Amino acid sequence: MTQSKEERVHDVFEKIYNKYDTMNGIISFRRHIAWRKQTMKIMNVQKGMKALDVCCGTGEWTIALANTVGKDGEVVGLDFSKNMLSIGEEKVKNMHLDQVKLIHGNAMELPFEDNYFDVVTIGFGLRNVPDYYQVLKEMTRVVKPGGIVVCLETSQPTAFGVRHVYKAYFKYIMPIFGKIFAKSFKEYSWLQESASTFPGMNELANLFKKAGLEKIKIKPYTFGVAAMHLGVKPKS
Repeated sequence: MTQSKEERVHDVFEKIYNKYDTMNGIISFRRHIAWRKQTMKIMNVQKGMKALDVCCGTGEWTIALANTVGKDGEVVGLDFSKNMLSIGEEKVKNMHLDQVKLIHGNAMELPFEDNYFDVVTIGFGLRNVPDYYQVLKEMTRVVKPGGIVVCLETSQPTAFGVRHVYKAYFKYIMPIFGKIFAKSFKEYSWLQESASTFPGMNELANLFKKAGLEKIKIKPYTFGVAAMHLGVKPKS
């Protein structure tokens, strides 16, 4: 029986959860940390804000948001992999981040009321959902008018040499890294598939607009192998 994308992704993350943070560092040569820091600067999150991190995984961006909004803020991390969340819960507990709540849920149908959060993020998770537009539409629904929706994700470099190196790296090298460092060749083969078919920057910007966001900002990182997209929910 053929698995759906949702089932396949769930199985992948339930298996690789204990090596996920280590592998992120290896695969991106730790550039993902710098990309997130630069994205946070652009976002300009303030103390006391309410933030939601969709597809939060092991909670790295959730924790960064919590440290920014402070104890008077509120941060929710949502993911559909309980094993990934278990790693995040341990981090949150050890760091005594009482303003953080991690919950098990589906990005396609967010369990929150309309217009609740000041900022909604998704980091390296949108490429793994069954319907990019549906998730962006849900993120837009739960953010306040004037609030921001932010996606940090792998992208499709357009420069000729970079594009070919990028595709070769994801197709051949990344799964081998998965086999060596995480004993998960098959799972990391899937992750390269999800990255290779993800929309380019302009195509994703159009999905942001279609979801009801405006004032779209795009920030490419490292020759376009990753990019930030930021959109603002209209106030009226």
